[in-house]
Amino acid sequence: MNLLEVIKSLSNQTRLNILTWLKDPFACFPAEELADYSPALGVCVSDIAKKAEMSIPTVSVYLKNMSTAGLLVATRKDQWTYYKRNEDAIQQLAQLIKDNL
Repeated sequence: MNLLEVIKSLSNQTRLNILTWLKDPFACFPAEELADYSPALGVCVSDIAKKAEMSIPTVSVYLKNMSTAGLLVATRKDQWTYYKRNEDAIQQLAQLIKDNL
């Protein structure tokens, strides 16, 4: 895990919010938006963008950066992309911070 890349991927409040929202989607997104939610897939980009009150392209860039850093897992289904947290990577990050910072 590249600590600098991970920290850059979390470099604004919206990105931190997204990581928090994806921790418990049922508590953070309206039920109607999660009608097709699957823990195996995650939450659709459009639902995340709506919650963030930002455009889909902007949120897609945020999600891609977080995915590249290893914090999120992207799954493509038909024309939709879904994201969920990579819990193993988040635990590694917590340990890395604890051990080194």
